[in-house]
Amino acid sequence: MQKMELLAPAGNMDKMKMAFLYGADAVYLGGKLFGLRAFSDNFSRDELKEAVAYAHERGKRIHVTVNIFPHNEDLTALPDYLRFLRDIGVDALLIADPGIFSLARKLVPELPIHISTQANTTNWASVQFWHDLGASRVVMAREVSLADVREIHRRVPVELEGFVHGAMCISYSGRCLLSNYFTQNRDSNRGQCVQCCRFKYNVVEEKRPGQYFPVVEDERGTYIFNSKDLCLLPYLPDLYDAGLCSLKIEGRMKSVHYVATVVKVYRQAIDAYERDPEHFHVRPEWLQELEKISHRPYTRGFSVSRPTEADQVYSHSSNTQTHEFIGLVRSYDREKHIVWVEQRNHFKTGQTVEFLQPKGPLVTLTLPAMTDGDGNTITAAPHAQQLVGIPCDTPLEEYSMMRREVIRHDA
Repeated sequence: MQKMELLAPAGNMDKMKMAFLYGADAVYLGGKLFGLRAFSDNFSRDELKEAVAYAHERGKRIHVTVNIFPHNEDLTALPDYLRFLRDIGVDALLIADPGIFSLARKLVPELPIHISTQANTTNWASVQFWHDLGASRVVMAREVSLADVREIHRRVPVELEGFVHGAMCISYSGRCLLSNYFTQNRDSNRGQCVQCCRFKYNVVEEKRPGQYFPVVEDERGTYIFNSKDLCLLPYLPDLYDAGLCSLKIEGRMKSVHYVATVVKVYRQAIDAYERDPEHFHVRPEWLQELEKISHRPYTRGFSVSRPTEADQVYSHSSNTQTHEFIGLVRSYDREKHIVWVEQRNHFKTGQTVEFLQPKGPLVTLTLPAMTDGDGNTITAAPHAQQLVGIPCDTPLEEYSMMRREVIRHDA
């Protein structure tokens, strides 16, 4: 059985490191130019160099997005940037535009090129086209079924990558123009999408300007473009059977908590399947973990059938989550049985929390007492990034994530 790559998003250095700690084999990230997440923190040139060194020291890989659809002025800085990426040793470029592809093949022919999902590759002939031009991998359009992926894999000897988890774009393979119409100089195909598909919409009849009609009878209007989030964890055996070599998680704009949790769940599932595919089953605790992060209701997307209205969320565009990230474990004192946590949100004694560890099991603890960094007894941790000592008999791994159940104050 070919070992599956788990490919995680990395919006900045911290998210990249957490993705690797929690089990990603590779990450995809963007520099300050040429990527489709212009409002993510992204990586400066020095950070890109540091990221590649960090990854390679740990046997991991870095894929860099160069997947905008450029205008002429965008191409001026491209040759120098491509040579820089080659010189620092990135493992692959993600490209959608034929012009950028052609320049990359001429300027940095030694760099593997992965065809971005933005290229909306949906059939074996298109995959063959890119393979013949020298692409080493093609990222499937999210509109492709697993049956179609299986057919493509049978016909074309090229690596295939597919999205398995995260937000879905309402437009075909993400090639959307809503942002261009709703804003000035915010081209979604050049990395500046404002996610207009999550806005609230009503219908206006041509001869009744200013008179708004809700599509669904709801005082908030309707969210007619708002897709549910993708989750293909229950279809993991089918993803292998279809011939994918890399499972991709969406979310360069998402939180550290999101990245760590999703990566760990899919890491555990992949490892379990590869150890014993015959007896593999999706464990309930994996699905429970995916409910704890910020997300919309889940859908299987186009994987086994075409989506219906059940795959949209018409009532609201906000995310839900059952738990919130409140602290990061910095160290564990084995002699004193104290875990030192860097505070990320308010917490206090008496609250029950969980620790999600990079490798170890989930640990639940009701906070018995706390001290500050000077050893003074405290009952609450109100200050951002305050270091807090908590009695804990279970040794906890560094970079474990402390979280608690979301407290809801429903009216």
